[in-house]
Amino acid sequence: MQKLSLNQSLQQRLSPQQIQFIKLLQIPTFELSARIEEELEINPALEEGAEVEVKEADEYDDDFDDYADEEFKEYDDRDIDVESYLSDDYNGYKMQGDGNSDDDDKDMPIAMLSNLNDHLLSQLGYLRLDEHQEIIGQQLIGSIESDGYIRRPLQAIVNDLAFTQGVYTTIEDIEVVLKQIQTFDPAGIGARDLQECLLLQLDRKDIHEPFVQDAIRIIEDSFDEFSKKHYDKIQKRLDISDDALKQTIKLITKLNPKPGAAEEDGGVIQYLLPDYILTNTNGKLELYLNSKNAPELRVSHSFHEMLDTYEKSDKNNRAIKETVTFIKQKLDSAKWFIDAIKQRQNTLLRTMKAILDYQNEFFMTGDETKLKPMILKDIATQIDMDISTVSRVASSKSIQTEFGLYPLKYFFSEGIATDSGEDVSSREVKNILKELIDNESKKNPLSDDKLEKFLNEKGYNIARRTVAKYREQLNIPVARLRKQL
Repeated sequence: MQKLSLNQSLQQRLSPQQIQFIKLLQIPTFELSARIEEELEINPALEEGAEVEVKEADEYDDDFDDYADEEFKEYDDRDIDVESYLSDDYNGYKMQGDGNSDDDDKDMPIAMLSNLNDHLLSQLGYLRLDEHQEIIGQQLIGSIESDGYIRRPLQAIVNDLAFTQGVYTTIEDIEVVLKQIQTFDPAGIGARDLQECLLLQLDRKDIHEPFVQDAIRIIEDSFDEFSKKHYDKIQKRLDISDDALKQTIKLITKLNPKPGAAEEDGGVIQYLLPDYILTNTNGKLELYLNSKNAPELRVSHSFHEMLDTYEKSDKNNRAIKETVTFIKQKLDSAKWFIDAIKQRQNTLLRTMKAILDYQNEFFMTGDETKLKPMILKDIATQIDMDISTVSRVASSKSIQTEFGLYPLKYFFSEGIATDSGEDVSSREVKNILKELIDNESKKNPLSDDKLEKFLNEKGYNIARRTVAKYREQLNIPVARLRKQL
């Protein structure tokens, strides 16, 4: 005898507009233009330009609605794979309260720009320069060669400005602006030789990260030996181990000797394109979306007029019914897309403003020690949104500040409880951990158990497995491999 049972299941379904929004939210700024162009091509009811007030498609006679419902039933009732859109993928965070994640971070999306000069000029516009400095900056950028170097002597640039533009300046004034241009992306741009190019790239790395300080010392003090591969002389001068030398040289050789050059296969140059611009005007932070995030789109007025015309035609004619159904569907699709773009803008701003409030001290000073522990859940709670929504924003967006360009992922870190009951950023704990290892006896290096004990004595409630995790993230080997004779 068969046993009958009644099973109840809850199925989540998304509307086309929700799908539109989710897809648009997770793409970075540089992809948005291409996505909009694609939509403009496939939907003639969508146009570029400011919105004009027109009659909504659903305000027209409902005589066609039954026919349209039947014709597009498959479109409206199609099954939607919710998991592919709402999977809680918080790659690269592994923060308490956020759930588990894969160990591998997703690559930060990179904007494609084929013109190095235009890319540098756009960054120049972010600086608060007076007219004189602006002209100097433009002249310097114009002097940067295709591989990213300025080989023209600064005195020659002074002469160029005087003879061609009637602008009289000094080498000192040129150097002030050049230093600012050298903070632009790509890292190493505007260098006058390879040594300066490598140092500019190393200066952007965390000084507390393993081997960075040694790399800077090699390029500053032993560049000639490095270029001739006299590694034995470098090792003797720096008094470092074979492994440390190997890792340091590996770090240096990963730097880009031609920061402005395109890929050898003829590909375009790749740069990060910020989604947000942050300015600090007399202590007041002002946040803007990159203009590419806020395109002017509208529903075609001519399509509305076409619908109006057909609505007055013979409603029993099948061809007219099909045309009206097509027009209404395209008008609805255009409106959905515009609403999704607006919702994307709103979500991006709300999320970033919450991060600004949370990490206000950092954005005011640029001091990394001012970063507070912050997880996805903190921001999601503050703006009353789902953690997956915040994750999509944080994992693929970046912000241009006066201190540099930062991916939003940079501002998230787990917190470590202290004896005082406060939370400190994991970055602070990593810095202390590295300091302990740097100062340990090389003949008797500290084990993870001893490191845990020292950190606990300093007031950080941290377990041995967390010590091991942080040590691995700092690329520091276990104690037995750090031992030296």
